[in-house]
Amino acid sequence: MSNIWTITKRELAGYFNSPVAYVFLVIFLLMTGAFTFLIGQFMDSNQANLRAFFTWHPWLYLFLVPAVGMRLWSEERRLGTMELLLTMPISLWHCIIGKFLASWIFLTLALALTFPIWITVNYLGDPDNNVVLASYIGSFFLAGAYLSVTSMTSAFTRNQVISFILSVVICLFLILCGFPPVTDVVETIAPRWIVEFTAAFSVMPNIEQFNNGQIDSRSVIYFLSVIGFPLFATSVIIRGLRA
Repeated sequence: MSNIWTITKRELAGYFNSPVAYVFLVIFLLMTGAFTFLIGQFMDSNQANLRAFFTWHPWLYLFLVPAVGMRLWSEERRLGTMELLLTMPISLWHCIIGKFLASWIFLTLALALTFPIWITVNYLGDPDNNVVLASYIGSFFLAGAYLSVTSMTSAFTRNQVISFILSVVICLFLILCGFPPVTDVVETIAPRWIVEFTAAFSVMPNIEQFNNGQIDSRSVIYFLSVIGFPLFATSVIIRGLRA
């Protein structure tokens, strides 16, 4: 655990040693505010809940999370420090988990900084705070799922732009494969069981469970699986680079 924490601190410090982290935090807060109050029309809904805030998270994270994670391994490969990192007396999994946790902590910090919106809705009305808390937990898992995908694509290429694009495409698939307009079209050209099988990979029904205030064990297992598989693929890719 000490090795993982050492790498986590190193990576986390790397974010805040440059202005990029602060620029991201400002952009994230501005975009969440804009999507909540302008596009989501929070004030016009006359409802004391944060559905207008959390509904847009799968789409906001689609671009913001890959922007955070695209440097995880691509930067190491570009600078030529990958070999040095892999020859250190620590296991590969310590490196992968440490880097992943650092970025996930950073994203969690960005999410936590949206607490004024939670305070605002409590000031304006009487929301069900258990539902809000469950929605925050769902958003936390969603960010981790997108980040693990980005970790995989970052290990695949030394070009951060390519890593970003691949991450966006894969995460977009995780959204659209269960999106009703898409499944309705696919159903016209494919058997029903294929549609249902593909839709099972979608983040949307699972994140909706959290947004409804339900912390379903199946949704938790889903997100843990989505986080775990790309991290495993990351280890396979990096071991391939070692060979």
